[in-house]
Amino acid sequence: MIAIVTASYLIGSIPFGLLIGKAVRGIDIRQHGSGNIGATNVLRILGYPWGVTAMLLDAAKGAIPVILAHQLGGPLAAVLAGIASLLGHNRSIWLGFKGGKGVATTLGVLLGLSPAVAGACTVIWLIVLAVSRYVSLASVVTAVFLTPVMAYFNCQKPVLVFGLIASIWVLLRHRDNIKRLLAGTENRFGKRVRLPVEQHESDA
Repeated sequence: MIAIVTASYLIGSIPFGLLIGKAVRGIDIRQHGSGNIGATNVLRILGYPWGVTAMLLDAAKGAIPVILAHQLGGPLAAVLAGIASLLGHNRSIWLGFKGGKGVATTLGVLLGLSPAVAGACTVIWLIVLAVSRYVSLASVVTAVFLTPVMAYFNCQKPVLVFGLIASIWVLLRHRDNIKRLLAGTENRFGKRVRLPVEQHESDA
């Protein structure tokens, strides 16, 4: 069990957003936009293809450990692997125990634990995003509804515990976003942040 949790944490710690930024443009994504390593900031800085790539990779590092842990150790091992993977993303050992906000990784964990819950949460997220055009608001609303959705699908207690932990985690990681939403200064979805090089090229 210790080996499963440790491996899940290390996989979750892989900062794909940071690696993509360095590979594609030779930049540290943390020094641009919101400073976050997550998919939304990658999308704003590098464009949709790389933002989607970051989202899928962050989700995969949540789903894969959970699926493997379930096969090796059962439901409890899967839940512990999910918590460890989410902890790794939010507190990466490779980034001085800093990291992202955990939305895509949480979705990946949910996909491994309960595809039905993952699907329902995805629908909620997409509806709120389509109506509001705020990624952060979509994430916050989905986090609030996560545990009730799990209860609706009669998830086992360990899964409900993960849902409660993940909800609190996502809400805490979005404290600044919530403040900006209330102040009306939050960036809407799709707004690109131009790198200094791009700015110089456009001025030439």
